[in-house]
Amino acid sequence: MKCPYCSEMENKVIDSRMTKEGNAVRRRRECLGCKHRFTTYERLEALPLVLIKKDGRRETFDRTKVLVGMQKACQKRNISINTLEEFVDELERELQETGEKEIPSSVVGERVMSKLHELDDVAYVRFASVYREFKDINDFMSQLKNLLDVPRRRT
Repeated sequence: MKCPYCSEMENKVIDSRMTKEGNAVRRRRECLGCKHRFTTYERLEALPLVLIKKDGRRETFDRTKVLVGMQKACQKRNISINTLEEFVDELERELQETGEKEIPSSVVGERVMSKLHELDDVAYVRFASVYREFKDINDFMSQLKNLLDVPRRRT
């Protein structure tokens, strides 16, 4: 590891500990040349997930984009950001664990809709209206009818 102060390559690790989230190791180092101390983080390198969009384009999975979409659907609803972040963490982990390099975006969209259906009917319909590209009131009514016919599972 090159020292950020003097570019010396020789240093020693003074302290090593896991981060709060448990997904990285924090190392405190001291340069053997200039004696300055600096911190490095060691993280597992995850393979990038690629989503295959409806139109065939390929796009790197962006957890922030999923989270923002869910936040918009849940605006002014009684759903904590922690609940949404935990779901997105779980979703990303499960997608990584499939071992697939490319995943249809519909898999992500349907998982998000399923989770929102569990959490809040209004958030679910808001998300569905964008995801399923509702064209008119009939699309809304059809979705609402389905919503009323299917009992909701609360977790």
